[in-house]
Order: sequence, then structure tokens, then C-alpha cells
Amino acid sequence: MAPAAGCAYHPLMKSLRLAVLSCVPWLLCACALGPKFQTPRLSVADVQVQGGTLWEQRLKVRVHVQNPNDRELPIKGIDYTLQVDGQDFADGVSAASFVVPALGEAEFDMNVTTNIAGALLRLAQHTAPPGARGVPYRMHGHIALSSGLLRSIPFDERGSFRLQ
Repeated sequence: MAPAAGCAYHPLMKSLRLAVLSCVPWLLCACALGPKFQTPRLSVADVQVQGGTLWEQRLKVRVHVQNPNDRELPIKGIDYTLQVDGQDFADGVSAASFVVPALGEAEFDMNVTTNIAGALLRLAQHTAPPGARGVPYRMHGHIALSSGLLRSIPFDERGSFRLQ
């Protein structure tokens, strides 16, 4: 029985398949030699108590972003969880859109509302004289980018800040 015209045994299909297969190693090499993307570094630059009640506190958290990459980061927003002194403190989404220049830095403010009355009391215990270590924190989540092939970047940063 003779193979049909659209069958894989057709000489044109065989040539096309060989051409595609011969391109695969080149594509893999190009991907391996392409520029490596490094995760941006985020840190809490400042925390200010804006007000509130016993059950709800409003804070302004200033976040510093460092971009170690040779291309700018068009940030659409950030979803995050903030832990303070080892305890969950706040989480949410920042819809602040901004661009961090290539090999550059930027800062933005997040308005944070937390309903953990005890957390504020723990923070108040950390008001220390200048030069003191400060309050330990962990901030983790995802950075959403507005363009490019990579659309979400996970981050997990630790540090400390002084409450003002």
C-alpha cells in the first residue's frame, strides 16, 4: 500500500522535520548563553505610624528597590507579606506602577493597614536609641512586571528597620 501524500514518509515532510531538529541545539545554546536575570533586592527603608485605633493601625512603609540587571524593570505592582519580629504583620497588594532603571534604584510607598493590636505594641517595644539594631522583618511575595517575557518575579528579603 502506497503512503498518502500528507504522511510523515513524504520527502518534503522528512526534510522539514530534519531542518527543525537541527535548529534545536542552536536554540538551546542561545538560551544558555543569553543574559542571566537576577532578582531585584527589596528592603524596608522606613516605617511611619500614620494613625489608627486599638484594632486597626495605618502605617506607611517606604520600600527601596535595587535592580542589579542591565535592563529596566517596568513594575506594575507588588503582592507581599510582611513579617515583623517573626510574626505575620501585614499583607496586601501595592498597585504602584513605576520603573526601576537598569543597574539603578527606586523607592515607593505602600500604605499598610494591619488589625493586629499586639503587633503595634511589640513594635513600640523596639523604639530604641540611635545605633540600636532595630526591628527584624521579612518581606516576601511577587513583583508583577508590565512588559517583557518574564511577568512575575518572586522575592524574599530580610532586614531590620527603626520605627519612627
